[in-house]
Amino acid sequence: MIDKLIAGIRQKKAPVVVGLDPALAMIPPYILEHAFREFGQTLEGVGEAIFVFNKGIIDAVCDLIPAVKPQIAMYEQFGLPGMAAYKRTIDYAHEKDLVVIGDIKRGDIGSTSEAYARGHLGKVRIGDAVFAPFDEDIATVNPYLGTDGVEPFVKLCREEKKGIFVLVKTSNPSSGEFQDQLVDGHPLYELVAEKVDSWGKEAMGQSGYSRVGAVIGATYPRMGQELRDKMPHALILVPGYGAQGGKGADLAPYFQESGMGAIVNSSRGIIAAYKQELYAAYGPEGYADASRAAVLAMLADIRPAAGMV
Repeated sequence: MIDKLIAGIRQKKAPVVVGLDPALAMIPPYILEHAFREFGQTLEGVGEAIFVFNKGIIDAVCDLIPAVKPQIAMYEQFGLPGMAAYKRTIDYAHEKDLVVIGDIKRGDIGSTSEAYARGHLGKVRIGDAVFAPFDEDIATVNPYLGTDGVEPFVKLCREEKKGIFVLVKTSNPSSGEFQDQLVDGHPLYELVAEKVDSWGKEAMGQSGYSRVGAVIGATYPRMGQELRDKMPHALILVPGYGAQGGKGADLAPYFQESGMGAIVNSSRGIIAAYKQELYAAYGPEGYADASRAAVLAMLADIRPAAGMV
């Protein structure tokens, strides 16, 4: 799926992924009211509203972007109905031929890691039937527990032609508390990057990029350049654009001379665009059109950094 993602970026000239991280405050009142009339003010009502909200955004932007990235916690908080909305969102994005990056940040060891990997990227057998439970194309993985926590995911990347993005240097303000600490004179994030490069050599795609990518925040462009050089075959997922302060001009270090090598995420800046002054004229009922306008503005900002003008 890394190969499909690379092809989509090239075809659409769009190194962009939209984060589908819905909060109730983002969902227009008319969507909530309709869902609550049908299901009541219940978890089921919220799950329906989330899916309808996501569907509108996917419909509005699917021709502009290669991928979406639902953040699982925003669905899990609403229990089983929330997780049903997560799965419905994945399936609908696939209907629109989008790559789905499940932002699950899983990380464990042994059989637990294997179960996470099967549940999100692989298949399970029940009697004579085989099922793909969540069926994301790519998942985010926390490497803190080491190789035996990541290897089950890498194995499925090879077997199922799926992908992972490993957390290397995240965009949050306190990331340096652990990630920047020196180990034998090197920051920990550099050691993680070296492991990503090593794991990636076991799962190369036909595009020249590995099925093992990396997460590096847009808020640290200097580190982004260092890490880009350490992982020449890794696609970099770049969070932190827009609402967290990252700008297109900061992103050139994440791309390679070919204009490829990175995909930039924006969540709130896209899905809640209608709440911004710039797009307020669209109003709540035009939230999806506002999201499309925000994606077009993001592309105009990022394409020069990638050399895609």
